[in-house]
Amino acid sequence: MERIHITDVAPRDGLQNQRALLSTEVKVELIRRLAAAGLRRVEATSFVSPKAVPQMADAAEVLAGIAELSGLQPSVLVPNMKGLARAQAAGAREVAVVLSATDTMNRRNIGMSLDEATRVSEETLQAALGAGLAARAYVAVAFECPFEGRVDRARVVDLAQRMALAGAREVVIADTIGAAAPAQVSRLLADLRDTLPRERTAVHFHDTRGFGCANAWAALEAGVRRFDASTGGLGGCPFAPGAAGNLATEDLVLMAQQSGFETGVHLDGLAQAIDFMSQQLGRPLGGRCMSWYRQRSGGSAAAPRS
Repeated sequence: MERIHITDVAPRDGLQNQRALLSTEVKVELIRRLAAAGLRRVEATSFVSPKAVPQMADAAEVLAGIAELSGLQPSVLVPNMKGLARAQAAGAREVAVVLSATDTMNRRNIGMSLDEATRVSEETLQAALGAGLAARAYVAVAFECPFEGRVDRARVVDLAQRMALAGAREVVIADTIGAAAPAQVSRLLADLRDTLPRERTAVHFHDTRGFGCANAWAALEAGVRRFDASTGGLGGCPFAPGAAGNLATEDLVLMAQQSGFETGVHLDGLAQAIDFMSQQLGRPLGGRCMSWYRQRSGGSAAAPRS
């Protein structure tokens, strides 16, 4: 069975726009439960300004709280050189930068033009590489921008190539507001094939219009094997109007397993993590498959499927 690699972004992208301020202990417990479910890659937190994103104010404490989790490969988001320095001081070993593909989104998100944001992202990636850190790079609003509309594919290809050349071992093509359809995913990934090797390509989908799994399948058919997803469907960008929850990890895992792919993740563990976060946030969570899964398992834990 061919394996796909999932980075669960619930602790960062999933929690960054929640109204309730969650404790460090809750965030650490969520990551522990994700690791127990078989996830090995987790985007743990973000070293952004606490004023801009209050939910991430305890980034260093979260990283310290998961330091002893065996086999876990946590990454952290850093917006610039200052964020990188904070992440290094906290012991981070893998960082990620986010570059929006449009000028307006960069200005609304970080107060920079597209050219300025590209330069800062390149400098941050190069500095991370020089410090011996692994690095990822997001190309956000890669399909549609909430302010400028459809995004030119050639621009996304150029930005992805620049991020790879600057040192990103993985470039994540992000449908930040969940506006893409499978045919658009297929076309963009076809355009990227000549400039970005598939083993360095990842995708990040939101489920705003209900296309999350369909877009993931289009990416699978295009040869992509690296995916972001968020347990319980938690998430959404606080700076992008219309960015609803992420593609749920449990939906991606079930689709992949039933289609003959290994994930290393089991649904009973994800269900326990979802129940935990539902209690913390005071509302029901879970992807489209959870109702079916709970009925099938009778509410009891099922054996791992992969």
